[in-house]
Amino acid sequence: MRAEEPSVTAQRVAMHRAAHQILDQPRVFDDPLAVAVIGKEAERTLSSGLERLEAAGSRHIRAFMAARNRFAEDRLAEAMEAGAEQYVVLGAGLDTYAYRNRWGRAKVFEVDHPATQAWKRRRLEAAGIEAPESLQFVPVDFEQQSLREALEGAEFRREAISFFSWLGVTQYLTAEAAMATLGFIGSMPQGSGVVFDYAVERERLGEDERLAMDALASRVARAGEPFRLFIDPRALAAMLRAAGFRSMEDLGPEAIDGMYFDGRSDGLRVSAGLAHLVHARV
Repeated sequence: MRAEEPSVTAQRVAMHRAAHQILDQPRVFDDPLAVAVIGKEAERTLSSGLERLEAAGSRHIRAFMAARNRFAEDRLAEAMEAGAEQYVVLGAGLDTYAYRNRWGRAKVFEVDHPATQAWKRRRLEAAGIEAPESLQFVPVDFEQQSLREALEGAEFRREAISFFSWLGVTQYLTAEAAMATLGFIGSMPQGSGVVFDYAVERERLGEDERLAMDALASRVARAGEPFRLFIDPRALAAMLRAAGFRSMEDLGPEAIDGMYFDGRSDGLRVSAGLAHLVHARV
């Protein structure tokens, strides 16, 4: 992404979340603020492009966006019920959880690139969505600053059980940056956890899965935000143990479809090879 402009992929993700609210019934992920937060111009673009959004490739991506947000917020609810006090949204984009937060005690930290975060705050103001007292914005340029440094400069408490969502981010990082973030989360108190998604190494995909992944990788590369990190699922457990995690759940497309899309009459499903979802606990 360009230093002074918001992430193109963050904008696209927000459009897919909003489209899910309009096009899909029943919704997998219910977000009453998703349409308002994208802005009037984007909403008009969305309305005029509904036919394109119903194309197979777009439907698969929309399904995955809905599923990963639902999965993250379901796991967050479990963590809060078990005593978590802080929620950190890494690469927040136009995520709206902080403005729908039903856990009164929970402090929410939105971590993102300064340009993307400034753009979001303009969108919130235009939509009349007020930032609650429980929210703290944490602008970070990861080329200059680590997550540890950024949160230490905020009101984040290292001693508190915390939950992290890290959606649509790992693919754009180096392996070193990804492991540094996992290592920080893995150093949190027992009971803390994270949900993240990752792109599977191309060599581990079948032919149809490779085609789906190649198409997606090509689109984001044209937007100036190319994929950099691909992970071998067989190595993931060892990576997470090394980072300090005790347990993990790794969901591929079939498992995600079974959890959220079985029995639907509209055929909404996740594409083979699109990505995996992981829940890891400290």
